[in-house]
Amino acid sequence: MTLEAATETVREQDPDRFGAVLAAAPDQRPALVTLYALNLELARAPFQSAEPMLAEMRLQWWVDRLAEMGQGTEPPLHDVLTPLWESWGTSAGAFADLAEARRRDCAREPFTGPDEVIDYIDATSGRLMWFAAQRLGANTASQPVVADHARGVGLAAWLRALHQLQPLGLGFQHETPEHAVELAKAAQESLRLASRRHKLVAKQAAAALYPGPRIPRLLAEIASGRLDPYKDASEITPFQRRASLARLALTGRWWR
Repeated sequence: MTLEAATETVREQDPDRFGAVLAAAPDQRPALVTLYALNLELARAPFQSAEPMLAEMRLQWWVDRLAEMGQGTEPPLHDVLTPLWESWGTSAGAFADLAEARRRDCAREPFTGPDEVIDYIDATSGRLMWFAAQRLGANTASQPVVADHARGVGLAAWLRALHQLQPLGLGFQHETPEHAVELAKAAQESLRLASRRHKLVAKQAAAALYPGPRIPRLLAEIASGRLDPYKDASEITPFQRRASLARLALTGRWWR
C-alpha cells in the first residue's frame, strides 16, 4: 500500500479521522494516515477467521512484525507496514500494544460489565489517540488530559456501534440497559474532565483529539434512556460530519 492508497483506505473506512487529518500540519499527515490505516488492519485482523486460534495467529503476525520494527528491522514490502515504517521508523514498535489489546476480539469474548469496556477502550482508542497526539506535539504532562478525552470519545464510539457489536458477541454478555447508561455517564464525565484542562494540550495536537460529530447529544440520549444503543442506530449525516469538521478546522477546538 502506497501512502496514497493508505489515505484512500482511511478516507473510506474511517471518515472522521480522515477529516481530522486534513486539519493537521501537512508534514504530519502521512504519520497520522499510516497510524490510522494500521489501526483499521488491527481491528479487522480478529475477524478474518471464525476460528479463534486462527484469528489469534493472524493478530500475532502483526504483533511480531511491529515488535521487529521496534528493534530496527525494516519490514518486508507490505501494503501497510512499508509506509508505516517510512513515517514512524522504530517508533512503530510501540504499536504492538494496539494489536495485543485486540486479543479478546479473537475469542468473541463479550464484556461482563462497564469496567471491562473502559479498560478495553483505554487500551485501544486511548492508546491510539495518545500516539497521534504525541506525534503532533502533546507532551507527557498532557497525557492524563488526552487519556480522559480518549476514554470519553472511545466509549461514545463503542456505544454508537453497540447495536452491531452485540450480535457478534463483542458487546455485553447480557443486554443490560444500566450498563449502557453507566458507560454514557462515564464518557460524559471523562469529556468534562478533559475540557476543564484542555489548555494543557498543545494546540497543534487538535487534529489527533477530534471527537467526531454529535458526541454530546448521543451520550445525553443514552444516559437519559431516550436511546437504546442495543437496538437503535444513531446515524450521522454528511452535513453533520462536514459541519463538525469545519468547526475543528476553523477553531482548533476539540473539547466540549
